[in-house]
Amino acid sequence: MTADSAPQGGPIAAQPLAAEPGAGHLTGLHRRITGWFAETARELPWREPDCSPWGVLVSEVMLQQTPVVRVLPVWREWLERWPTPAGLADEPAGEAVRSWGRLGYPRRALRLHAAAAAIVRDHGGKVPGTYPELLALPGVGSYTAAAVAAFAFGRRETVVDTNIRRVHARLISGVALPSPSLTAGEMRLAAELMPDDDGTSVRWNAAVMELGALVCTARAPKCAACPVRDSCAWLAAGEPPPSYTPKGQAWHGTDRQVRGAVLAVLRLADAPVPAEMFQQEPADLGFAAAGIGVPLSALHRLNSAPEQLERALAGLLADGLAELHQGGFRLPA
Repeated sequence: MTADSAPQGGPIAAQPLAAEPGAGHLTGLHRRITGWFAETARELPWREPDCSPWGVLVSEVMLQQTPVVRVLPVWREWLERWPTPAGLADEPAGEAVRSWGRLGYPRRALRLHAAAAAIVRDHGGKVPGTYPELLALPGVGSYTAAAVAAFAFGRRETVVDTNIRRVHARLISGVALPSPSLTAGEMRLAAELMPDDDGTSVRWNAAVMELGALVCTARAPKCAACPVRDSCAWLAAGEPPPSYTPKGQAWHGTDRQVRGAVLAVLRLADAPVPAEMFQQEPADLGFAAAGIGVPLSALHRLNSAPEQLERALAGLLADGLAELHQGGFRLPA
């Protein structure tokens, strides 16, 4: 899923495309892609009819920049522990961070906790059902607001994630990859392609997203399995290469890796951890007995420079993912 920093979702004024598909052709694309989805879609718990809007909201936040296979077990644990927003809101924010596990980008856990508190405070504990109300929740951006309004409440919203952008780029625009960041033109294209009725629009959003995730992938698209390959502008153009080389995010040796290692220690700690414990191997094996010996040793094996560890600790404090208490670091209360 795309991050929520870009202006995605909500009312978009449809504008003519450079090469606008005819009405009949567009109806055919709707029918063929949603038909493919009906036959091949993955069975995911947040797609089940009995999944609550809260379950959909949790899934959408967890799935941002994180693959389904990693999200599934954590999502199930969250919904078992916190089946309603009130359940999460009643817990300290640190418990959300602790239960986030190793999904990455743990500030998302804090955003979910803040959203849960707002849902309880402002909406009687029920996830609101319109795009503006969802967008007003703390930490909910335009993509998430549109996705929850569509998938949890059946509303016609323009949902645009990375997978959808890639399908649109190849199928309609004839380029290998969408632009590095979301553009207004891409949003106009997505709005132009949307079916008019609510039910079909929801299925279309989900189907195009699934097509991008499973078939029209970034590096090795399975064009032979595509239900609309005969209509693909990119294939018709001879599969021109992308105009840029996507760059993955570095991990090993970065501040993000050190932050993650520190958080792994704090998740298992039942008492504040003194700063010196992060900086050197502990002589006191009591910390191992307390359950943090394994992640603490993993942190020390990174051999981080003192200034990098200091940046990681300071960053966790600044982001609200940790706090100082009784001379040590712990998850937020």
